[in-house]
Amino acid sequence: MMVSTMEPENVLVFGSMPKTQMIQSSHLVCSNFSRLTNASVFYSSSPLTLMLPLLLLQLSLGSAAILVTFYLLRPFGLPLMLAQVLGGVLLGPSLLCRIPGLLNMIFPIRSFLLMDVVSTMGFMFYFFLVGVQTDIWLLKKITKKSFAIGFFSVAVPMILTLGMSLLWMQFNVNPNEKKKVDSLPEIAKAESLVSFQIVSYYLSELRVINSEIGRVALCSSMVSTLCSTCVVTSNILWSQSKDDLSRFFQSICYGIIFASLVCCILGPLLLWEMKHTLGGQPLKQGNLVVLFIAVLMSGFWGHSFGLNIYFGPLLFGLIIPSGPPLGSALVEKLDVITNWVLMPLFFVKFGLAVDIFALSLKTYFKVQFFALLGAFGKFLGASLCALSCQMPQRDAIVLGFFMTFQGVIELDLFRLMKRKQIIGDEAFSAMCLTALIGSGVVALVVPCFYDPSKRYEGYYGRTLAHSRHNSELRVLVCIHEEQNVPSAINVLATLKPTKQSPIAVYMLHMFELMESATPLLMRQKRPKKLSTRTRDSAPIIDAFKIFEENHDGLVSVSPFISVSPPQTMHEDVFQIALEKGTSLVMIPFYKKFHVGGAVYLSKRSLKIANQNVLDQAPCSVAILVDRGTLKTLHAIWAGWSSSEVAVIFLGGADDQEALALAAKMTGCQNINLTLIRIIYDGDFPDKYMEGIRNDNESLGQFQTNISGNTCAKYWEEVAKDGAGTASVLRTLENQYDIIVVGRRHYDTFPLLSGLTESNENKELGVIGDMLASSDFLGNTTILVVQQHTDNSHSG
Repeated sequence: MMVSTMEPENVLVFGSMPKTQMIQSSHLVCSNFSRLTNASVFYSSSPLTLMLPLLLLQLSLGSAAILVTFYLLRPFGLPLMLAQVLGGVLLGPSLLCRIPGLLNMIFPIRSFLLMDVVSTMGFMFYFFLVGVQTDIWLLKKITKKSFAIGFFSVAVPMILTLGMSLLWMQFNVNPNEKKKVDSLPEIAKAESLVSFQIVSYYLSELRVINSEIGRVALCSSMVSTLCSTCVVTSNILWSQSKDDLSRFFQSICYGIIFASLVCCILGPLLLWEMKHTLGGQPLKQGNLVVLFIAVLMSGFWGHSFGLNIYFGPLLFGLIIPSGPPLGSALVEKLDVITNWVLMPLFFVKFGLAVDIFALSLKTYFKVQFFALLGAFGKFLGASLCALSCQMPQRDAIVLGFFMTFQGVIELDLFRLMKRKQIIGDEAFSAMCLTALIGSGVVALVVPCFYDPSKRYEGYYGRTLAHSRHNSELRVLVCIHEEQNVPSAINVLATLKPTKQSPIAVYMLHMFELMESATPLLMRQKRPKKLSTRTRDSAPIIDAFKIFEENHDGLVSVSPFISVSPPQTMHEDVFQIALEKGTSLVMIPFYKKFHVGGAVYLSKRSLKIANQNVLDQAPCSVAILVDRGTLKTLHAIWAGWSSSEVAVIFLGGADDQEALALAAKMTGCQNINLTLIRIIYDGDFPDKYMEGIRNDNESLGQFQTNISGNTCAKYWEEVAKDGAGTASVLRTLENQYDIIVVGRRHYDTFPLLSGLTESNENKELGVIGDMLASSDFLGNTTILVVQQHTDNSHSG
C-alpha cells in the first residue's frame, strides 16, 4: 500500500465532476501496488482494476484520440499541436467522459499517480526538445527592427489588458465576484505573453519559417519571449517567496547558480566528451543514453534547487547545438516517443480538467474579451512597429498574426496558474478554449493573406540564353552531402571562365532539419572555425576553395550554409538566387543510380525540395544526376584532356537553355563537345511553328559560334516517334562523361510518343529519366536543364 501526495488540480478538479468517487482528504490517494498486474478476464477480474493495464489503456486512448483528430484536421492544414490539444479535450468531460460511468472506469482517481509521473516525464523531454530546437545564436541576428517589434508585441497588449483589468476592478460592485475579478490582472498578463517556440512551430507548420517575414518573426518572438520570461519568472518567484523580498532574491540566486552549473560545467563537459568520442561519426546508442540520463538529472537537480522541474531540461537543451549532427539526432530519436507516447497523457490530463459544459457564458465571454484584447494588442504592437520600419503593409499584417499564436507553453502556464489557485476552473477552461480556437483561426487565415512564393513572380529573363555573352556567369550550386561535390565541380570546370566572362559560384551546403527547429542561413567565410552544427561543411568548402585557387582569379567561390526542413529549403535557395542575381541553380537529384541504372539510394524528403525549386525558382535550374561510383576530385582535375560532353536537342525552351549552357563550354580546349539534334521525320502541326523558328535561331547561332572549333561537333539524327528517339539515345553508350538535356518539350510531341507513360521521375523529364535509369551509359553524369519561363510548356 502506498500513500501519495498529489497536486491539488488533479484531485480537486475530479472531485467537482459528477459521479466521481472521492476520499475525504483531497490531497491523499491510496494505491495498492500488490495489485499491479495480476488479473485476467479469464479469472472474472477486470484488468481496469489494476494500475499498469489501466495506464496502458490511457496511453493508447490518448494517442489514438490525437491521431484521429490529427487526420480529421489535416485537410484544413491545421498542425499537430492543435490536434493534440483538441484530442485531449474530446477525451475529457467535454465529450467522451460525459458517458455515465466511463470517467470512473478509465480515469479513476487512483490512476493519477502514474499518470502524473508519465506525463511529467513526457513534458520534461518536451522542454528538452524545445531547448534543442532553439538556436540561441539567433540572438546575434536581432536588429533594432526585430527588437522593437518583439518588445512592443508584449508591451502593447500588457498595457491594454492590464489597464482594462484595473478599470474593471474599479467598477466592480458585486462582492460575490471579487475573487474572480481580482484574478483579471493575472489573466491579462498571461494573455499578453509570446512564446518563441510556439511561433517557431507554427511558422514551420505553415512553411514560411525560411521566408523573409518568417526570419523577422523568429527574431522578434525571441525578444518577446525574453520579455515574457522576465514577467512570468518574477511573478512565480514573488508568489513563492510570499512577498518576502529576501526569499525572492534568494530564489533568483539559486536559479543563477543552477544555470551556471549546467551551462559552465555539465553541458560543456558532456559536449566535449561527445566531440572526442564521436569524432565526426553518427551519434551512438551509448551517447544517447548518457544524454537522456543527463536530461533526467538536470530535472532532478533543478527541482532540488527549488526550481521548476522543467527548467533543468530546458536549460540543458539550450546548450546543445541545434541541427546536425547532435541536435538533429536527438530530435529524431525523441520526437515520436515524446509526441505520440508520453505527451498524450499530458493532453489527456489537460483535457480532463476542461469541461465546457460547466463553463458559464458570463465567465467565458469575460475571459474571451481579455484574450481578444491581448491578441489585438500583440497584432497592433507588431504590425504598427513593422510599418514604421518600412515593412510592406501585407507583410506587417501577417507578422502581427504570427505573434498571436498560442500553444502548449501557454497551456502549461494556465495550468500553473490554476494549480496556484490564481484562476478558477471556469477561467482555466475558458482560457484554454480561447487559445485553441484563436490559434486555429489564425492558422487558417494566414495562408489566405500570405504566400511567400508571390515575391518570385515577375523575375523573367533570368536565364543563360538571355544573359550577355561577355558577362560574369553566376551559378548557385546546392550540395546535400560530400558525394555531390565531384560531379558538381566536374560540371563547373567545363564552363571555361575567362577574364571577359568569369564565373561566380555560390555554394550552398544544405542540411536537413527536423520541423519546428530554428533554421539557419549564413555565409561561411572561415571554414576552420565552423560551429558544431556545421562542421560537416569543412571538406566541402575546402574542395570548392581549391577549385577556386586552381583557376587563377577567374572563379570566385562564396560558400553558404543552410539548415532547414525539406519543405522550406527552397526559400534559402531563392533568397540567395535573388540577392546574387544568379542565372542558374544547380541542385543534386534526390535519387542515386547504379551504373546499370538501378536506384540504390533515394532521399524522399529531398524530393520536396527539388520539386519546390523546379516550380518556383527565379532563374533557370539544372538537376545533377549521379550514376554509379563518383570520381575523386583528383581524378577529375587530372583527366580533363579526354572529357566528352554531349547535348541532346529535340526542341523547346529547355533545350534552348541546354544549348546556351553548352555554348559556355565551347571555349574550353580540353572539352570535346557534341551537339546531337534529333529531327522529326514528318510535318509539324502549326502550333509548333513559332517554337521551331526559335529552335532554328538558337541552333544557327550555336553553329556560328563553333565554326572552326575542332573540339565541337554537330550532327543530326532522324526519328519518327518515341521508339526512334530511344534508338538514337542508345547510340550514346559509354561515349560521354556528361550529357546535357532539356527537361520539358512540346506538348504531345511526336518524338516522345510512347515514352511519356514510362516516365517515373517527372522531375527529370522524359529524356532525362530515360538516360538516368538506362543500363548503357556507365557512370555518365546527367545534367537536366529547365529554363525559367512562364511555364507555357508542359513537362
